[in-house]
Formats: sequence, structure tokens, C-alpha cells
Amino acid sequence: MMSLVEASRAESSSYEIALVASDKPAAAGLAWAAANGVATFSHSPKGMPKSEYEARIDAALRDAGVEIIALAGYMRLLSDDFVARWRGRIVNIHPSLLPKYKGLDTHARAMAAGDAVAGCSVHIVTEELDGGEILGHAEVPILPGDTVDTLADRVLAEEHRLYPRVLAQFALS
Repeated sequence: MMSLVEASRAESSSYEIALVASDKPAAAGLAWAAANGVATFSHSPKGMPKSEYEARIDAALRDAGVEIIALAGYMRLLSDDFVARWRGRIVNIHPSLLPKYKGLDTHARAMAAGDAVAGCSVHIVTEELDGGEILGHAEVPILPGDTVDTLADRVLAEEHRLYPRVLAQFALS
């Protein structure tokens, strides 16, 4: 999220960040966004039906004038109805070279499979988990002696480079 906000402030940026939202009111990213002049929204989904929670998010996004949703670290599955309302306008970053390793534990799975490279992908969000059109990839070699954590750190660094670039291209389309 921080790399998206920082990239949006470049004169040549094709997008701006209208709102940073989280399902965790104490998320550090919310405090960072607010301190950096970005509007924020947060509401915990605990104790409410998913449809009600998503209606609150939807209203906050629309009130802020959001046109594209860029998910970053959002670990909840969106309902089919929510995805349908924003069809083709939700993008996500995923820590694998999709279509390989959808879901969780991507680095461990790539290492266990003996892959020579891992990486990250930016994709359109659809009703299928990590199944939408891939907008961009970045590869990271799996090095001898890598651990899940060292690989994850290198993939995260690539995510911070890839996501702003792909989002900027997507915003122009």
C-alpha cells in the first residue's frame, strides 16, 4: 500500500489514492496513510454478516470516488456479489507466479516443488480465487540456502516495484 501511495504522488502518475481501507482498525497502514494525508476507512467485520460488512466498504469506496480497488494485504475473500459490483475494477498482488500456487503458503510450496524461480503477480480479481487475468509478473530466483522468509523478503521487494507500475498501466486502460 505504501509503495502505491508513494508512486501515486509522482507528477507522471496515472492514478491517485482516494482511500486506504482496512478490516483491522489498528492496522499500521491506516496510521501511516492518515499521517501522509490519505483518507482512511476501517471497520471490523466481527459480529456482522458479510453482506452488511461489504455494503459498508462499498459505500465508503463510492463516497470517496474510488474507480479502481487495489488490494494490498487484504486477506479476506470478497463475495461474488461484491466482485460483480466492481467487475473488472479490482486488482490484487499475489506472491506467486500465477497460475501456480494460488492461495496461501506460496513460497513454501514453490520451494517444496523444487522450483528455480518464484515471484509475484498482479491480477484482476474474479470470483475464482487468484484466477483472474494476469496483468504482470516479476520473477525472483530461489537461491541455494533460501528459507521461506528470505524468499518472501525478496518477493515483497519485487511486489513493491511491480504493483505501482502495473496499476499505473491499468489505470490508463
